[in-house]
Amino acid sequence: MTILVTGATGLVGTRLLPRLIDAGLDCRALIRPGKSAPDGVAPVEGDILDPGSLDGALEGVTDVVHLAALFRTQDTDAIHRTNVEGTRNLIAATKAQAPQARFTMASTGLVYGPGLNRPAREDDPATADLPYPASKILAETDLKASGLNWSILRLGFVYGDKDGHLESAPGLMANWNWHPAQTLSLIHHRDIATAVELALTGAIDGHTVNVVDEAPTSIYEIAQIVGAPYEPSAEPLNDPWTGRADGTLLRTLGFTPTVPTVYQAQRDGLL
Repeated sequence: MTILVTGATGLVGTRLLPRLIDAGLDCRALIRPGKSAPDGVAPVEGDILDPGSLDGALEGVTDVVHLAALFRTQDTDAIHRTNVEGTRNLIAATKAQAPQARFTMASTGLVYGPGLNRPAREDDPATADLPYPASKILAETDLKASGLNWSILRLGFVYGDKDGHLESAPGLMANWNWHPAQTLSLIHHRDIATAVELALTGAIDGHTVNVVDEAPTSIYEIAQIVGAPYEPSAEPLNDPWTGRADGTLLRTLGFTPTVPTVYQAQRDGLL
């Protein structure tokens, strides 16, 4: 097994790749010029926005783990180029160079629209219209139509390993005027690795799955955990299932989180 990982220098990739290496997996990292790969990872220079740079990058690859994405920016054109056109370029390169490869793509639980009457399931409509999730919806559609052996991981709110992401949540949600009782489905970096390693076995082939832990947590509680202020409220909570995803399907496919709650992460020093 030889795995090509995109987004190797990003929030998820820098924490996933060492775990894949520790698991004894042979990993390559698609690296833009000027960047370096983690220890133990073979660098392959290329850029998903430059199709020509992908020539030869996938030769001998059995699995692609596509993490590269752009989201925290006001440049909506750049989001579309990276997440949609970049994914299309990578799909085309995979089909040309490694058509039998398994292609696992990271997506987001933000693809679900508002107004559900329960936590979002994978067969619920993906109707989000904000630039980042809308771009991921298009990328998912392209991958499903590619003819490749695919799987799609819709990640909950990613945190852990001192990435600072959980600490950013109260400020982010305050900007969005989220009620303090609104809950988020979370996923620790350790269990992104758990899900990716499961995908590499073929257990998730042809599936889109929500990757979340076992304890959705309110914005107010997250603020308390990270020591950030968040205004309490006793006002009614509208649209209570926004931010929540149902992880049942992935559990039926063999996934068990090793960090099932953010409180365990806090106790074990994993934040």
